[in-house]
Amino acid sequence: MNEQPDRVSEVKKWIDKAEHDLIAAKHMLELADLTDIVCFHCQQCAEKYLKALLFFNDVHFPKTHDLRLLLELAQKHCKLELKLSDIIPLNRYTIEGRYPGDWEPISKKEALNAIEIASSVRDEIRLMLPGELFGK
Repeated sequence: MNEQPDRVSEVKKWIDKAEHDLIAAKHMLELADLTDIVCFHCQQCAEKYLKALLFFNDVHFPKTHDLRLLLELAQKHCKLELKLSDIIPLNRYTIEGRYPGDWEPISKKEALNAIEIASSVRDEIRLMLPGELFGK
């Protein structure tokens, strides 16, 4: 891989954090059924994988949690098979997963769906990145 060492290192950091979010989401759902926090971590996983891809491709992105914006940026620079309609359900958990409010309760089924979405974002983006980024 001929990428700059600093850029590779930074992309690995984004990937590691994204992986931690997905692991946390899965474990929290098993252990405590904390559906709001599970969904927040799923949104974070998708966000961080998108940012890893953007960073790898040297695409500057704003400080944002908006998956819509991040996906649009990524699709301008990469041939991603992800559809906005597939990942947009995660967008609401940026707020609803972390803050009190007059939100509808998040069901276990919805949390399981969030894990599936985050996993599909993960899988798709990992196909776009060199395998060397995933070794420990």
